[in-house]
Amino acid sequence: MNRLDHLVIAAETLQQGVDYIRSVLAAEIPKGGVHKTMGTHNHLMQLGNDAYIEVIAINPEAALPQQPRWFNLDDSLMRASLHRQPRLITWVINTTDIKAMDRDSAFPIGIPTELSRDALSWQVGLTEDGRLLANGLVPYVIQWHTEQHPSRSMADLGCRLHSLEIFHNRPDWLRSTLTSMGADHLVSIHPLPDTETPYLSANIETSSGLVNLNSKPV
Repeated sequence: MNRLDHLVIAAETLQQGVDYIRSVLAAEIPKGGVHKTMGTHNHLMQLGNDAYIEVIAINPEAALPQQPRWFNLDDSLMRASLHRQPRLITWVINTTDIKAMDRDSAFPIGIPTELSRDALSWQVGLTEDGRLLANGLVPYVIQWHTEQHPSRSMADLGCRLHSLEIFHNRPDWLRSTLTSMGADHLVSIHPLPDTETPYLSANIETSSGLVNLNSKPV
């Protein structure tokens, strides 16, 4: 069964992202590593149930990648938004057969691509232009080449994902799409008027109570 893998918080800089997590979750999210192929770096921590939260930003010390960076980080509008404030931009699910997912998904998941960082290696669906899938509301797909989920070696700072929700103008379409990906059980979908912009919303239990992170641009 496909499972929630992680939530992605994008930031203009890693320090900005770390400061943001400290302010909203009261947690000091530790350093992760460097993605040489993508020209990015991250910080990581557990969210429970083999899931985690990732803060990611462009690595200013990295060489310019040969392809667009993932998570739409090269887009000028995204950069302008992140300059104002880091935010939740998308979610990622994991599977044991990304090729089958690529074949069966009603929404193109991107090209299954081999990547690695330190001792970790995986395949992930990547779009050719680096765009988010359905503006971040359809998840990226990853297949880890590890015996146990990487989150088990990440810091546990007491934060737990309580619920993940998507508010969308076409809830039936989204539900059908996620069903084709085996991901409909991972998120609650709510209808939204056409006058409003769809968004992703994560409710996280922290030491100071329930905190909401969402993908609405500031």
